[in-house]
Amino acid sequence: MEKIVGKSFDEERALYGSNGVEIENCRFDGPADGESALKECKNVSVSDSFFNLRYPFWHVDGLKISGSEMTDKCRAALWYTRNAVMKDVKFHGIKALRECSDITIEDSDIISPEFGWSVNGITMKNTSAQSEYFMMRSNKLKFNKVSLKGKYSFQYIEDSEFEDCDFDTKDAFWHAKNVVIRNSTIKGEYLAWYCENVTFENCTISGTQPLCYCKNLKLINCKMLDADLAFEKSEVEATVTTPVISIKNPLKGHIEVPEVGEIIRDDENSKGEILVGEKTCACS
Repeated sequence: MEKIVGKSFDEERALYGSNGVEIENCRFDGPADGESALKECKNVSVSDSFFNLRYPFWHVDGLKISGSEMTDKCRAALWYTRNAVMKDVKFHGIKALRECSDITIEDSDIISPEFGWSVNGITMKNTSAQSEYFMMRSNKLKFNKVSLKGKYSFQYIEDSEFEDCDFDTKDAFWHAKNVVIRNSTIKGEYLAWYCENVTFENCTISGTQPLCYCKNLKLINCKMLDADLAFEKSEVEATVTTPVISIKNPLKGHIEVPEVGEIIRDDENSKGEILVGEKTCACS
């Protein structure tokens, strides 16, 4: 494997098409302002390096990055790349990850609007993120100990698992399918509308109008805080351990809750049972 240490690159396609290269303590920055430094490469290892130019890792197959920084000027850093493992990396440019597959990210920091669109297979651990439209239309996500601050996150995702995560994000999990979230905190309004086959287990959910228009929704031993107008027109099986402000027109299924401030029934198709304490309530 060719080793490149302590060099600077600013020209267009500086290392284009390289196969088997190890890059250490290098800078991709400078007045030439060149793009696509490592486009169409294979078997690339990068450590302790700095990226301040656009599109460095497009169409790369076999990539390892550690201890490196991609600045806010490093736009669209990884597109169409596969088999990448990244640890202790700063992803600070917009649209940093898109249409990639078999990705692992650990111990990293993401500040990147529109991060992670249309990704097929991503494992993320011990990572913090700030993003809008985070991970949209991606599948096979496996997240553990990930914190997120954002908007419109995880929309249209499929076949994914989340554990021990902390999400502060409005409009999360809209249209999600086949997703399990365990031991996590999800804060934000309008959670998971139009989702299908989504399960929350041992989670804390807070925010207005959560979990509406859902199919085959499950809540197992979950807390719901500041939740009003919940479960509207949803097919749901839920065990909630905290009082809920209001529940509106659940379509079918069962909701167990210790206390509810108001039950709204103004839709004749609302047949879901609400069990308050140990009593079934069909209140209107």
